[in-house]
Amino acid sequence: MAFNPAFKDGARAGLRAFMPVSVGVVPWAIVTGIAMRSIGMDEMQSLGMSLLVYAATAQLGALPLIASGAPLWLIFVTGMVLNLRFVIFSAAVAPALHAQSLARRIIGGFLLTDTAFAILGQKLAEAHDPVWRWGYYIVPSLYGWVLWQSGVLVGVFGAGFFPRDWSLEFMGTIALLIMVVPMVRSRPMLVAALVGGCGALLLRGMPLRLGLFAAILLGIAAGFAAEHWHSKRANT
Repeated sequence: MAFNPAFKDGARAGLRAFMPVSVGVVPWAIVTGIAMRSIGMDEMQSLGMSLLVYAATAQLGALPLIASGAPLWLIFVTGMVLNLRFVIFSAAVAPALHAQSLARRIIGGFLLTDTAFAILGQKLAEAHDPVWRWGYYIVPSLYGWVLWQSGVLVGVFGAGFFPRDWSLEFMGTIALLIMVVPMVRSRPMLVAALVGGCGALLLRGMPLRLGLFAAILLGIAAGFAAEHWHSKRANT
């Protein structure tokens, strides 16, 4: 299939769509690598976490808990809650990849990111050729994985060389915003984002960073409520 013309066409289209925004992944990856080293993880531990987890939000959310000696169950639950959105993302992408083998679907699920979903999701749902869809999805996703791991590598081994006054954390926030904003395409998603963001700010003083959990739940509830209200209004 890798040499199929449809696969190649899909791969080229996917890379064209993905590459302009993928550059924003690099500073976020570097910040994640630096953050892992800053809490005392060595090079191999940092690289191992990046390779196994491959979920920046979960990694950055878990690191302060690891540094503070939080219980293992809380670290695990934090990562799970922060990645709940991928349940929705996977459900949306699954129909486009249903023709692929189980092994390919597992690899595709592991490589699914916010950026890939935001940039590739709509075209995946619209395309009809399963070979084209697979090339369109897997090639830019692999490119994004390599880009991310390369940025983490720079952060892990270059942590001691980056001046603290460069404010790389702010660059990571900018990169996250670049990936999140395209996904806020409807009123329910906007409501969920605003409520979740405001909740995270207002509840940030809660112990064990439980304010983050509360903010996520508030955002989800607000999004569902807005979706229900919007559907009810449309049907009247």
